[in-house]
Amino acid sequence: MRKAAATRALLQERAMALFLQQGFDGTTVAQIAEAAGVSQMTFFRYFPTKEAVVLDDPYDPVIADHIADQDPGLPALERVRLGLLAAWSSAPGATDESTRERIKLVAGHTRLAAGIWENNRRTEDRIVEALTGTGVGRLEARVAAGACLGGLTAALLDWASASDGQELRDRMNTALDLMGESGRTERRN
Repeated sequence: MRKAAATRALLQERAMALFLQQGFDGTTVAQIAEAAGVSQMTFFRYFPTKEAVVLDDPYDPVIADHIADQDPGLPALERVRLGLLAAWSSAPGATDESTRERIKLVAGHTRLAAGIWENNRRTEDRIVEALTGTGVGRLEARVAAGACLGGLTAALLDWASASDGQELRDRMNTALDLMGESGRTERRN
């Protein structure tokens, strides 16, 4: 399993280097595979498309599990918010600069930017399943998931374009805090 994870990471690393150097559209799968020292067939074992190298999001099951673990007596929005906070804090820390470059690349490319929303839709579906499986109504679950994911996406895109020095983890936590009771209390004062 370690070799597979190492190959996947190497493909992503080499792809990003080429995307930043040549642009996303100017880079081919063949170039990525060559830079990583693997065949194109190997590339496609790890990623179904070139876009997937940038948009890969392996955290949906983790997010759904953290949301399902929240107290079912809480409102759906709070369960999603707390579940996302727990999932975010348990995720391995990304290198902020490489993540910022990746998000800037995605935000500046129409097809990749659309991929963010497609990823969010899949994540939202997983969250809705987790909530409805514990008795939350479908509409309430969808609104809670959409609100929180929209807030996180806004914070992520803002962070990538900001030069305020705030770490990504802090920006995401701030966004989730703004959606909670403490955020509403602070804004009133």
